[in-house]
Formats: sequence, C-alpha cells, structure tokens
Amino acid sequence: MYSIVFSSDARRDLKELNKKAPHAISKLSRLLEELRQHPRTGTGQVEPLKGYDGNVYSRRITREHRLIYRVLDDVVEVLVLSAFVHYK
Repeated sequence: MYSIVFSSDARRDLKELNKKAPHAISKLSRLLEELRQHPRTGTGQVEPLKGYDGNVYSRRITREHRLIYRVLDDVVEVLVLSAFVHYK
C-alpha cells in the first residue's frame, strides 16, 4: 500500500478546494484512497502526463479540478502535487 504525501502547493490547493468547491471533497477522499491501493489505475480518468518522467499522473476530481501526483515506487509513496483548478 502506498503512503500519500502532499506538497506545500497541494496543501494550499486543498484549502482552496474545500472553500470554493466543498462538494468535491468526498470525491477527492475516494480518489486518495484509490491512490493508496493502485495509483496508476482506477476512477477519475487516470492519465499519465506528457512532459514528465512517466511517473506523473492526473485524475479528475470535478470537471474543473484535477488531482496531479507523482508515483514514487522506490519509497512506495504518492506525492500529490496539485489538487485545484485545471482550467483557468
């Protein structure tokens, strides 16, 4: 099982998400639980992001917001990079 770690940007994003889109928090909780089990597959339209080393993925939280994270297999950890606005 992977542990979940949040970057400082992601922690800030979570506060904004809770304030501006509180309805998305329950979906985010489900996505985070899936990340612990299988970070490369699951719900939220999982897709590897181009332009990274192949270990950075995106999942939809809502139509507007995305969860962006890096899978660190060597330490069995998922580093959440962002969790707020995808489209500006």
